Amino acid sequence: MKTRVAIACQGGGSETAFTAGVLKALFEENKLRDHFKVASLSGTSGGALCAFFSWYAHKKGDDCLWKRLIDFWEDNKAQTPQERLFNDFVIETTKLTSQGLIPQFNLSPSNPLVQTWFSVATMGLRSRYSHFEELLAAHIDFSEVKAWGAQPEPPVVVLGACNIITGRLHKFCSAFEPIEMEHLRASACVPNIFPAVTIGPMAYWDGLFSENPPITPLINRDYVGVKNIAQEIWVIKIDRTTDDKIPTAPDEILDRRKQVESNISLFQGIREIKDINTLMLRGAFRDEFLAEVDVKEPIKIPKMFPEDADQPYHIPMIEMSEELSKTLTWEDKLNRSPENINRLIQDGEKQGKKFIEARLRQMG
Repeated sequence: MKTRVAIACQGGGSETAFTAGVLKALFEENKLRDHFKVASLSGTSGGALCAFFSWYAHKKGDDCLWKRLIDFWEDNKAQTPQERLFNDFVIETTKLTSQGLIPQFNLSPSNPLVQTWFSVATMGLRSRYSHFEELLAAHIDFSEVKAWGAQPEPPVVVLGACNIITGRLHKFCSAFEPIEMEHLRASACVPNIFPAVTIGPMAYWDGLFSENPPITPLINRDYVGVKNIAQEIWVIKIDRTTDDKIPTAPDEILDRRKQVESNISLFQGIREIKDINTLMLRGAFRDEFLAEVDVKEPIKIPKMFPEDADQPYHIPMIEMSEELSKTLTWEDKLNRSPENINRLIQDGEKQGKKFIEARLRQMG
């Protein structure tokens, strides 16, 4: 029997091109198919896109499970001179604002004047570059996904979002309903960039406000099914946990604040499973329950902080190299330049290969 794994993808805008590189490395390694079974995937924002594309390739039966994902990121780059100019203007302006060198004007993305300005500013750009819906539609046949209906068979995909009407954390799950374009848009809806995504009477913002990424659903029988509960959770992490200095400049404070906020829900989800593992090791669950869900030992998870004591159920976190992580700023989450996307994908491939090799060594 292959070990059932769930892959959880943290959100982080353009920086989740790193996640695409990791998934490429994992899926092109025969070692993954030989030893593991992907039971589920989860993600938030850019991580939701990566998780969904990987799920879609699995359901389509693609021979190459990473090509659609990498093609999407290639298409997402600023390609033409006009797109490069627009991208650089956005990044530089955002940097100056973050540094407090130019004033910040808080305008609603729903404001007609803002929408008109955006239309004028993006004239001459590829429609797929300036309109997220068209970019998604160019790579995913959503009518086909809708025709599939609910997909309770593995792998299951879970996408995080925040319902701003009810205030509840929301998860779109392929086991319950077909994944639609609006679900992806909802998970990636940064409220100061995009208007809220409405689905029926409800409205949604970015999943970064909920679970980044969803963790506990991956071991919840009501989400993934009794026989599909993960034995291992592999976390692809975007925002670094520790820092080596106290931020003092305005942009440094903003960057570190975003990192800490992004990691809060991730650590909360991991902590919940850690507590379940502790109870399991103390014999808190009945043998009949464990047999029913086909879980016979603690669920393998990464530890949250480097100084935490090692546990038998710990596995590595999949993170960026320290060299790359230290060069990134908050603005790089918006940066779609080929140079930024390429270095993230390449580092993701490197770290993905390193992870699978370490995991196999740990298994013995």
